[in-house]
Amino acid sequence: MTPDRAAVLAEVEARVTNENLRRHMLATEVIMRALARRLGEDPDVWGLAGLGHDLDAEETEGDFARHGAVAAERLRVLGLPSAAVHAVAAHNPDTGVAATGRIDIGLIAADQLSGLVTAAALVRPDKDLAGVKARSVRKRYREGAFARGVDRAAIARCEELGLELDDFLGLGLVAMQGIAADLGL
Repeated sequence: MTPDRAAVLAEVEARVTNENLRRHMLATEVIMRALARRLGEDPDVWGLAGLGHDLDAEETEGDFARHGAVAAERLRVLGLPSAAVHAVAAHNPDTGVAATGRIDIGLIAADQLSGLVTAAALVRPDKDLAGVKARSVRKRYREGAFARGVDRAAIARCEELGLELDDFLGLGLVAMQGIAADLGL
């Protein structure tokens, strides 16, 4: 049985104190849900992988090889399906877990896209996600100096799922705009 969102969210709230990290996890969740719907996958399972993917970020800070693996184990204990648990472990290549499934690739791409969209909103004078346009996200994607920490190659992996890059950028933007208040944007 898949745990409900409330159980995973409670785990996030218990283990993640940084509000910006929590918001990133919410953004990744909503992108994963939208991506799952687009691909005909289970949005609840994909969303829970997105919500829980950085559950261990504060605990494993400074030990990046464990990041993802610890979260995956916690989510396994909560009862997440094995595909979601695998995706969480695989989203960090330093764990040595290969990203082989669609959910794995989706999480890798969504994780990075959430950072790009957030950065695109934060450079606006009003810091408002509602005013961000898909073409602006596309432009920022192409500017390597913008949001240097965002792995553009990871975002481009959306093409392995059969999505054009521009479609994925727009999908992520619209998904995040739907929860802008929760993201503080």
